[in-house]
Amino acid sequence: MQTAVNHPPAASLLGYRARVASRAVAAIGGGYALAAASAAAGAVGFQAFGMARVDATMTATMLAFVVYAIAAMWAFGCATALRAWLGIALPAGTLALIAWVLAPGAAA
Repeated sequence: MQTAVNHPPAASLLGYRARVASRAVAAIGGGYALAAASAAAGAVGFQAFGMARVDATMTATMLAFVVYAIAAMWAFGCATALRAWLGIALPAGTLALIAWVLAPGAAA
């Protein structure tokens, strides 16, 4: 005797896979952008507080690895893919703007 197995419709399965793919792109690409923006803003910010350029760059780069890991966890921990994208894209844009404004000679 065979039992009936409930398979989800193909459309819902495709939607689920699209949402997971969107989160993966947010985690990988958005996380990279957020980490790069935080490294740039951190390096410029640390230099503004008197840290040597090489030390500021190394410190900000090491902290960017932590930011990248947190961004990846955030992308898969959010309730929706939209919230994951906004939670990564808005801070990345803000930090990139801060780095651009504070960078010496950038606004000239």
